[in-house]
Amino acid sequence: MQTILERDDFIRALPDEGPGGVPPGDVPVPIDTDPAIVAALIGRNQASIAALKRDIRTKSGSALLDFILADIQELKRILFDPQSHQVFMSAMEATRWLNDQVQAWLGEKNVADTLTQSVPHNVTSEMGLALLDVADVIRPHPDVVAFLQHVESESFLDELPTLAGGREARDAIQTYLDEYGMRCVGEIDITKPRWSERPTMLVPMILGNIKNFEPGAGERRLEQGRQKAWKKEQELLARLRALPDGERKAEEAKRMIDRVQTFIGYREYPKYHMISRYFVYKQALLNDAERLVQAHVLREKEDIFYLTFRELHNVVRTNQVDDQFIRQRKDEFRSYQALTPPRVLTSDGEVVAGTYRRADVPAGALIGLPVSAGTIEGRARVILDMAEADLEAGDILVTAYTDPSWTPVFVAIKGLVTEVGGLMTHGAVIAREYGLPAVVGVEHATRLIRDGERIRVHGTDGYIEILP
Repeated sequence: MQTILERDDFIRALPDEGPGGVPPGDVPVPIDTDPAIVAALIGRNQASIAALKRDIRTKSGSALLDFILADIQELKRILFDPQSHQVFMSAMEATRWLNDQVQAWLGEKNVADTLTQSVPHNVTSEMGLALLDVADVIRPHPDVVAFLQHVESESFLDELPTLAGGREARDAIQTYLDEYGMRCVGEIDITKPRWSERPTMLVPMILGNIKNFEPGAGERRLEQGRQKAWKKEQELLARLRALPDGERKAEEAKRMIDRVQTFIGYREYPKYHMISRYFVYKQALLNDAERLVQAHVLREKEDIFYLTFRELHNVVRTNQVDDQFIRQRKDEFRSYQALTPPRVLTSDGEVVAGTYRRADVPAGALIGLPVSAGTIEGRARVILDMAEADLEAGDILVTAYTDPSWTPVFVAIKGLVTEVGGLMTHGAVIAREYGLPAVVGVEHATRLIRDGERIRVHGTDGYIEILP
């Protein structure tokens, strides 16, 4: 991005920009640091999802498609709610202020990383800890554990009640799916199989939690994060008070700490709400597609994934579809999967290359972006498919990218390295809350780091060393 910004052909300003080059309306209005604001936003979102589930049940055919198009406007209204925007933008601004001011005053980098551990209302980090609780329910029942080690069928939940402890295990997994089952890897793509659709995807993580953790690990992890954040806050305020004009500095810092801890957890909620809504759409669309299969219009209900919304509307209206057209789309999709997207692509189709300009790293180190402070050494586990994540305590996850669905894996690792990401992407947010040193944006990390190698992750300064 810096490479583009430095070019003469980059358009730096638009006529309607406000002071400081910021478009009018993009500066968040100041907001009170009030936990009730977040609770109210979440409550309104949950009520909206409940209304959607209720109203969509009676819709089918063209009426269903029209209903979804209309409901997408409700989704947009919620996603771009001004107060919602205020909450997470004020949290991000307070984070930046804390990191900048504390480094200037005390010489300590990225202090907000520790202060944001175990904050409230982070639906993604709660999801990872909740799977530890599922493991706690299953762990005392050896027959269930043995059964899960050989599960292949997606109907395994129906088989569990025949085992000793199986009913409790099924209920625990089902409760988890009711809360988080709309999630999956690449979840912004509505066609991807959700955990509720393929619950076997959760089994390796549940078994890993049973093996790697003692009972009560979820609550302990949460409390440890709270304690670390509280101790860092007390230490920080004491050091600031010892400075010239220290009372004022400590007071300002305390105000920003409260703001970050109150609001930053909500950063994860809008995506959760969006994915929840997508799953309701998907279930309704697939139910309707089954009707088309029964009428011999479609070969399989998933064929709708290869049609645009307008094309699907025409199929529903006419009860006709071009089989050859769908087969062509499937072939094109397979060819696209072989492509590797560039890091930066302009609207003109230009692929822009760039390099990190850093002189403060050891020779041979892999450079990235520091997103969660701390330094950790351990075994690198290069994993591209979460379903194959056979991790042990102390491992460092090295992967192409993470999204919220990877969070249950985070509870078992000590550090994170990804090829793609930024300071506010989901992996970075959860790494900070879990206290995991993390470096993202490391080009070709999954090729340059071999599975099983020992590495050292410098999460504060943003680089990785491969150890002998």
